[in-house]
Order: sequence, then C-alpha cells, then structure tokens
Amino acid sequence: MRTPICDELGIEFPIFAFTHCRDVVVAVSKAGGLGVLGALGFSPEQLEIELRWIDEHIGDHPYGVDIVIPNKYEGMGAEMTPEALAEMLRGMVPTEHLDFARKLLVDHGVPQPPPEEENSLQLLGWTEATATPQLEVALNHDKVRLIANALGTPPPDIINHIHDRGLKVAALCGSPYQARKHVDAGVDIVIAQGGEGGGHCGEVGSIVLWPQVVKEVAPTPVLAAGGIGSGGQIAAALGMGCQGVWSGSQWLMVEEADNTPQQQQTYIAAGSRDTVRSRSFTGKPCRMLRNDWTEAWEQPDAPKPLDMPLQYMVSGIAVAATHRYPDQSKDVAFNPVGQVVGQFEKVEKTAAVVQRLVEEYIEAVERLNTLNAALR
Repeated sequence: MRTPICDELGIEFPIFAFTHCRDVVVAVSKAGGLGVLGALGFSPEQLEIELRWIDEHIGDHPYGVDIVIPNKYEGMGAEMTPEALAEMLRGMVPTEHLDFARKLLVDHGVPQPPPEEENSLQLLGWTEATATPQLEVALNHDKVRLIANALGTPPPDIINHIHDRGLKVAALCGSPYQARKHVDAGVDIVIAQGGEGGGHCGEVGSIVLWPQVVKEVAPTPVLAAGGIGSGGQIAAALGMGCQGVWSGSQWLMVEEADNTPQQQQTYIAAGSRDTVRSRSFTGKPCRMLRNDWTEAWEQPDAPKPLDMPLQYMVSGIAVAATHRYPDQSKDVAFNPVGQVVGQFEKVEKTAAVVQRLVEEYIEAVERLNTLNAALR
C-alpha cells in the first residue's frame, strides 16, 4: 500500500487520519499513517500545548494540522482582530436562536451550566482572522508536514506562506470545479470528499466523485474521502487513481479518541441511514447522526439555522453539553459522522485499526489478482 505521496511526506501507508484528539494523531503516525489534528476547537494558546505534546510523544514521525478558512462566511473581509470580529458577530446572533437552543436542552433534561461555562456566543476558527493565528502556531512545529484547509480554497497569501516554510498544502473539495480552483491556487494535494462523508460534505457520492477529481487535476495527487472504513474501500480508491485516503469517522471509534463512551455506543448502534446533512450545528451542510436536535431545527416553527460561523455560536451550548453531560444530552448531542458508521461494530486500538486496514487492502488486491488470473 505504497504510493508516491508516502515518499513525499515520509510515511509508510497513505492513510491520513483527521481527528481532534492528539492521542489519535500520535498513534496513527507511529503506526505508519499520517495523523492530522483538527485545530478548529483550540485557541492558539491551547493549540500550542497540543502540538508540543504531540512533538514530545510522536518520535520522528510527521503529522499534519487542519484549519478552517471557508470561502464564504459572515464577517468575511472585515479587517478586524479575532477579538473584534467575535464581538461584532455576537451582536448578529438573534436572541430567538439562543432561546430556542436553550429550551431544547432543558426539555431534554440537560442541566443548565453557569453563564460563564455555557459556551454560547464563542467564535471558533471558522474565519481567516481566527484560523491565521492557529496556522502560525502550527508552522512553528518542525514535525508538521502538511496543512489542510477543510472548507474551500485557502487564500493565496496563506498558501504562499505555507510553501515558504517548506510544507505541503491540502484542501477538501466536493466537485471537480472546486478541485480545479484548489490546484490553480497552488494547493499540492486535493482531498475529494464524497457526500457520504462525515462533517462538511457535498452531495456527490464518493465512487462518482473520486475519478472525476483525479481526471480534473492530474497529475496533482488526490486523496479519497467519504466512506473509508475498510481496506477494501482503500483498494477501491487507489484503483480509481487516488494516491491515498483521508478518513475521519473511523477515528471516533478508537480507544484513544476523546469522544465519550456514550457517543461511541451511539455510533455502534447506528446504521448508515441514520445520518443526515444538517445546518443545525455549523451553518453549513454537515453530515451527522440524526437526533432530536437536528429534527427540531427542521420543524416549520423553528428559527432558520444561521450562516457560518453564527450558528455554532448558538449550538456551542449543545456541543459543550455533549461532553459535560453525556448521559442527559444523548438525544441532542453533536455526533458528526459519515454513512460508514454502519460498518462500526466495536471500539479498537488505533494501531490495530491501521493494521486491519492494511491487511484488508492486501486481501482485496489479492482477490482482484485471483480473479484476473482466472480470466487468462
């Protein structure tokens, strides 16, 4: 399972693992893949702590950092400090939305935390102003080899800045058109995410999207995302011209993950049809498990979800409750995950998952070779 991108980044397997947990980043990279830490939920100060910990535990292995600079969001273009932008956006959040969210939690028996711990009206790294300081932190860590942007084409100055530091730039897309924009802007690696993927995704399925993007941007390397949970699916992606896979949902189901046991049991119990693309948490279509929160925001009398990043300044109280009150918040928790959730049967060690993916890939390739030999 070796492709040219492995040599470019100094990894053994072309398995890229997106996660918000530093322990998973370390475990994946040490197992031969490339762990990628999602920086969205961290302040620059906390991100520095996380990356320093990774540096101390990852040995000589490389890793990546994922930031979020959307191509369109509320407050875009405003020449403000992160603090000033956050203050401006707070004034744009209607009280109606906050009241609706709070009542939804109360109706489900979720305790109300003190105001200073509620996590409402908090601006995360959904903007260039807030993501740029995160990027600067990442660029100060020598073992970081890749910076990925999760939403849209990174601004030209950001791409140039990353290249000047000798790092690769990756960006996710959901269409050949978006992929072409990435490459024309100087992106080194395109991540083609099918609509069945978890988190922010488009509408086109992976098996259709992957070869379209490969053809559009060749010879730029493409990573396949959306629906990766087995070695056979990796073999399919490489068979369609991709140089590796970008996976996220799988790493929610490992022992090292920091999501709650309640969430993991919810994922085990879920089927592939139990996910939905909803704007109710982030303001952009995001695939997650359907539950009472997502259903409530779809009702005719519910307020319309706000644009990014305003909606998360409302839903942050539910995200905080997911971890603070895991039992009470089960039916209103934020559970971003792809349709591959239907394959999850148990929680495994990260290293065991990497090994399983490699073994399943080899088995899939051998099956194909056996079929081809039989036809000769």
